[in-house]
Amino acid sequence: MNYKEIVKEVLLTEAKELEIASSSISFDIENIVNLIINSKGKLIVTGVGKSGLVGAKIAATLASTGTSSFFLHPTEAMHGDLGMIGKEDIVLAISYSGESEELIQILPHIKRFNIPLIAMAKDENSTLAKYSDYFININVQKEACPLDTAPTSSTTLTMAMGDALAVCLMKKRDFKKEDFASFHPGGSLGKKLFVKLDDLLRKENLPIVSRETKLKDAIIVMSQGRLGSVIIEDENKKVIGVLSDGDLRRALMKDGFSIDCNVESIATLNPRTFDDENLLASDALQIIETYKIQLLIITNKNRELKGLLHIHDLIEAGIKWKMKQEKNKKKIQKSQK
Repeated sequence: MNYKEIVKEVLLTEAKELEIASSSISFDIENIVNLIINSKGKLIVTGVGKSGLVGAKIAATLASTGTSSFFLHPTEAMHGDLGMIGKEDIVLAISYSGESEELIQILPHIKRFNIPLIAMAKDENSTLAKYSDYFININVQKEACPLDTAPTSSTTLTMAMGDALAVCLMKKRDFKKEDFASFHPGGSLGKKLFVKLDDLLRKENLPIVSRETKLKDAIIVMSQGRLGSVIIEDENKKVIGVLSDGDLRRALMKDGFSIDCNVESIATLNPRTFDDENLLASDALQIIETYKIQLLIITNKNRELKGLLHIHDLIEAGIKWKMKQEKNKKKIQKSQK
């Protein structure tokens, strides 16, 4: 049995149904979007079985993209949770057949309060469709299941319709990455868009020496600072150099090296500094990766030291930068050619 061919057939079958649906969009999406946008309440998604599982995902997608939404199971609604639906809410009901008994039972109670009803079903003559104010057709010609019975293509199309609705609402609201991140503060995107450099900046007990400091003393400060570097300041407290462990190793390899030399003589002078404390942590990581440095030196406009940020601080905070992922992706693609 060729399982790869089976996988290919399933994907092509479901993709074909999506393509068919995309070429025959007959429902009034503009009024549906305006209805939801202008609502003062929530968009409540309901359904049973596979439709219910897909509905829960749609509700989660809507909630994370700016539309106040949650999933309500019809059975729970019939046993007290119907009170969770307010007069200013909208209901999105999903049933492929349009005849799911548990769902049909709550429709009269929903309409009794004149709550707008959006239906997703395969038949516009179904009971669910007749109760609805707006009907979204999710009919498919063929399920990917070899028996043409198990919900496969139909659930894929239903989920895609939910995604399409969510994207339409996002565009209507001009929903941006910052908005998305506000609903995902603990996720990687939330960290990328909300954690600022100042949140991670080391400002106390910094490894600082003067330009006259002897190297042997600077090494002690470097060890105590645990950053692998010391910052060199002039008499006006301005940053004029940085001594890294790399500078120290290179100096050790030179003839005439003396541990009693002034630190300035082997340091990197006029190092790159940055004066924007409001820089996002993700941007800081991008700078570190771009310039291949391990330590970010933050100063004010007069080059007076404000704080230090080591690449390890960013990694520990869970800040990731896409460039590294893109590089790895390109390497993989190159190796596959």
